[in-house]
Amino acid sequence: MFGLSELAIILIVVIAVVAVRKGPELARTAGRSARILKAEARAGREGGPQPKVVQGEVLRPGTTGGTEQGPGTR
Repeated sequence: MFGLSELAIILIVVIAVVAVRKGPELARTAGRSARILKAEARAGREGGPQPKVVQGEVLRPGTTGGTEQGPGTR
């Protein structure tokens, strides 16, 4: 039977093998995310283009807007 120390060693080896395979991909993804976050933060500080606000209408349950048919109409 395996003891606690043997299971810990096997777990460490499995984690190391997975890290070798997925490590570069995870690092690339983290780098891209950091660059995007940095660019967005810079654009926000510099007063970049503001998002457009699109006006809509509020629909009450059982009503439809325009010519579209809602789930309760035939």
